[in-house]
Amino acid sequence: MARPLRFRHAPGRWTLDRIRRDIYADLDGNLGASMSRPWYRQPEGYDARRFDMDNGDTALFAWDGDDAYWVGNTETPSALWRTDKIALEEAPAAITEWVERELLAELHDESPWLKPYPHLSWFFLPVFCSKDGRQTTRAFFSEHAAGFPDATAEEALSYYEAFLSTGVLDPYRELMAGKLGTSTSLDLVRMSAAMGEFNAAKLLHDAGYSLEPEAEVTTGHSLDFRVEKGGRVTLVEVTRPLPPSRRAANSPVTAVRDTAQTKTDGQLERHAGGAVLFVDCSSFPDDDWNAVRGERPEVRHRPAVVFRVRPDGRVDGYTKGSVPLDLPF
Repeated sequence: MARPLRFRHAPGRWTLDRIRRDIYADLDGNLGASMSRPWYRQPEGYDARRFDMDNGDTALFAWDGDDAYWVGNTETPSALWRTDKIALEEAPAAITEWVERELLAELHDESPWLKPYPHLSWFFLPVFCSKDGRQTTRAFFSEHAAGFPDATAEEALSYYEAFLSTGVLDPYRELMAGKLGTSTSLDLVRMSAAMGEFNAAKLLHDAGYSLEPEAEVTTGHSLDFRVEKGGRVTLVEVTRPLPPSRRAANSPVTAVRDTAQTKTDGQLERHAGGAVLFVDCSSFPDDDWNAVRGERPEVRHRPAVVFRVRPDGRVDGYTKGSVPLDLPF
């Protein structure tokens, strides 16, 4: 499985003749390709070219007298195999802004339903335009409402656009967007679980907490969030049970208990306590959630928060144990 979209940094002297020989000829010979000027003005101080492959892949290349930067959702030309990979944000700002402008325009041309959601488009750009995941990650939002049951794609997109446009997760874009994965197979279980972390992050952000994803702990692993408000730090781990219709558990209550036990027997057990377990039931339709909400089952870990969000902004839930967080339920 390929990783989210990243740059390759290629120091050295590049010329148009070298690019034609070492990059274009390689791409054209293997895939069939055209080389052209970019759609938008090239970065100040750089020359740039765009490569469009016959199979729909795209690549961009910018260079000056000392450095070059390649990004693409296609095979890498052999001349660039030994170059270092860097995140989109690690390249010079002018390069990153140009690349993102080019790729966002292409994304919105190919998937115009994303155009009304500019921050979501930008945030998930590393997976929406990745080599292996560009079809599956887009389909997760357009055909499966990002894991929300009984919701439209527009409702789900609006929900996440409103949250992401706060910018609270912008410093962690590559990490958080990458949680969706870049597989050619659409894995609704894994993708929905990834969005559970976004749901928990929104709940905590709305409650006034600052967030740090993938917080390292003394046991040598990471928990999903380190959150802080008023100088008080809390560690949070998130899990998301499947609704009974999509798992062996014969009731929503059992689904919640079994999923939480998997987490408590693993990561939280190794952490030796001290973290709050968030159980996101946002995949549950109304009837299943009402059964959980009515019984308020234990989840084999305290403190715990069991909650469900809907794309219209409604949130409901309950707590178990002494939860050291100010939440709206």
